[in-house]
Formats: sequence, C-alpha cells, structure tokens
Amino acid sequence: MNLSPLTAISPIDGRYRDKTEKLDLFFSEFALIRYRVTVEIEYFIALCTLPLPQLKSVKSDIFDSLRAIYKDFDIDDANAIKAIEKETNHDVKAVEYFIKRRFDKSGLTDVKEFVHFGLTSQDINNVAVPLSMRDAHQTVLKPEINALVQKLETLSKQWKNIPMLARTHGQPASPTFLGKEFFVFVERLQNQLNLFETIPFSAKFGGATGNMNAHKIAFPKIDWKNFANTFIAEIGLHRQQTTTQIEHYDYMAAYFDAIKRVNSICIDLVRDIWLYVSMDYFKQKIKAGEVGSSAMPHKVNPIDFENAEGNLGIANALFTHLSLKLPISRLQRDLTDSTVSRNIGIPLAHTIIALKSILKGLDKLLLNEEKIQADLEQNYAVVAEAIQTILRREQIEGAYELLKKLTRTNEAIDAESIQKFINELPVNESVKNELRTITPSNYTGLNFTE
Repeated sequence: MNLSPLTAISPIDGRYRDKTEKLDLFFSEFALIRYRVTVEIEYFIALCTLPLPQLKSVKSDIFDSLRAIYKDFDIDDANAIKAIEKETNHDVKAVEYFIKRRFDKSGLTDVKEFVHFGLTSQDINNVAVPLSMRDAHQTVLKPEINALVQKLETLSKQWKNIPMLARTHGQPASPTFLGKEFFVFVERLQNQLNLFETIPFSAKFGGATGNMNAHKIAFPKIDWKNFANTFIAEIGLHRQQTTTQIEHYDYMAAYFDAIKRVNSICIDLVRDIWLYVSMDYFKQKIKAGEVGSSAMPHKVNPIDFENAEGNLGIANALFTHLSLKLPISRLQRDLTDSTVSRNIGIPLAHTIIALKSILKGLDKLLLNEEKIQADLEQNYAVVAEAIQTILRREQIEGAYELLKKLTRTNEAIDAESIQKFINELPVNESVKNELRTITPSNYTGLNFTE
C-alpha cells in the first residue's frame, strides 16, 4: 500500500498527522539530509573565509549561490542524494558527492576536494542534528509550551477568587483557590522554560577522533581550535572542546530530561483535571454529533486529557532511553548513537500531540461553581485548623486536642456543630466572634495574586 495517514504504521504519521507534520522540517530523512548539506556548505565557506591558501581564489560573491544549494534544497535533491547512497552505502559520503557534482556544474571543480575536507561523518551529523533540534525547539516545541502556560495563566486569573476544597491524601483539607491551583502549573512550567535556556545545543567538530589530526597535518600553522570554535559559534551552537569521534550527548541528554520534566508536570496537570471532572467541578462543552460511549449515551468523557496522558507516557519512555543511551559509546565510537538519534523526533511528536490535546481539553471545561461551593459547605471540619490556630494564639492549652476530639468522628460536622463548639470555648466574646466568621469559603489563606 502507498503511505498515507490511513496506511502509516505510526499514529504520528497517521491518525495524528495534522498535529505533527510541522516536525517534518526537522526530523524527517529529508530534513536530516538538508541539514547535512547546510553544514557542508557553511564549512566550505568558512574555509574560504579563513582563507586556506588553496581557496584564496574563491570570491565571496559566490557564497549566496553556494548557500542556495541548501536554501533551495527540495525533494528532488534529496532523492538524488539517496540515489548516490545506493552506490556508496554511506549517507554522509553521498551528501559530499552530491555537493561536488554541484560544484562541477558551477565551475568549482578545482576546489571541490575541500568539500568535507579533514572531516569525519560525525562532524557533519553532530552539527546537523543539534541544529535541527534547536530549530524545532524554537519553532514548534517552545511555542506549544508557551501556549499552554498562557492558557493556564488566563484560567488561573479567571478563577482566582473561587474558593475550593483542597484534598491532601485524597481527604478534605484546608481550602484553597481554584485559580491558585492552576497557577501552580503556570509557575512549574515557566521554571522549566527558564531551565531550557541554560542547556546549550551542543556540537562536536574535531575530525576522526576529535583532535583535528587531518587539519593539523595538512596546515600545521593554522589555529584549528579557534577556527572550529568560531565556525560552530557562528552557526549557532556550542562546541564541545574535548571529544572522541562523536559528541558526548550530555547536553542533549539534559535537554531530553528537561522535556521529560515538562511532560511529567503535564501528566500531573491532566490527572488533576481528570479528577476535578470526575468530581463534577467541571463539566465539558458538548459538541453536536460527538459520542462519549458506544453503550452509554449520557457520557461525556475527558478524552483529551486521557489522550495527553498516554502520549506523554510514551514520550517520556523514549526520552528516557535517549538520555540514558546516547551519552554511552564504546571507546572512541560505536554506531549505536546513529540509529538511536534518528528517533529524536518521535518522542517530540508525542509531546506535541499531548500539548495540543491538553489545550483542546482546557477549551472544553465549563466551571461548575455550585458543586465546588457545595463541597465546601459539606466539609465544615476543615475550619478546625483555623480555630485551633487562633486558640493557640490565645494560649489555650490543648487546642489541637480539643479540635481533634470534635472532628475525628464519624458524625457529620456542619456549621451548627462548629458554632456550638465555639460557644462553649473558654475565651472572651471578641475571640468567639472572630471564630464565628470563619467558614470553609473564606478560610483560604493568601491568593496567588497577593
């Protein structure tokens, strides 16, 4: 069968194609080839700018036409490289031969041997892949996380003054604000966005075993370390100074772990919302024609949050493997990183699917303020903390024990029983009046906006 959203093995390219297709530009085979071509061309231009003695004749006015090789790179060019790869059985060498053939057509035959000069394949791969990751982060992932943060911040401000029964260990606890509980996730996600800024997209560029042996033997008087540092910095990456044949992947692992933390925070978020929906704190907008259950017509399931949780779990499992495996390589290099790194786009795709599902689910939420208020009124025992704290302030001995005796019972605690308890306390009337004003709806502490 021809590949289509209906015939694709992975739901990333099938069922969820409309949510993940932006990642094609960064993690497809086409994208990897294009990024490799980009690195090769920019490296050649850097050698000309140095300049190497043999490249002094190459004038800067042809640089734009050289850059057009990757800027105008299309599917026909990619297919041409794949055709060469069938002969070479080597993907990076195929890119080199493709560029050399373009040089032949452009009258640059006499300098084409400086394409891929002194390099090994990983000098290209270990620059191309972090470049693609950087671009995907800035273009796709970061905007999606920002969109979620902004949505949560809007909701938290909208609901900032709505008191809500908290639950610790699943049991009624000191009241809080609904908006504040959502703002918790705003702050957590924002912290992770800030952390992303501290993790560099890092490259290896140093020849067959990291020492720039070929460069030094050919041109011993050139400061190749400075050249490499400058080249990688100008291309927008951080260069590892001491490497084997491949990049350490330590920063890449840190990046994957950072995404995992974002995803774990999102799992925490969607599980909380799922529970709020099950508690009827939220209802969900009904879309005409949608079915919640094939058997139970009344159901409106929180499927967007469940979808997100599932995709976040898959993403984190894959990110875990990537971050554990990639930094490990036998001696100066084995090939396991090559096949593993080709899968970087997969957990990112599952992450994007999840983030979009969360946003979709949040847009469906309808606040059921009556249910939230009713829950507060039915759990009057939560004001016990407030009462015993004021009694402690008044230096009433055994304040905690007094409230414990009142509330740790199977009998219902309501406003009336609390008022009766207050009336019998050994404190003056002004303190009693202070205690009488406390309700589950106003015992909410600081608001996150304060």
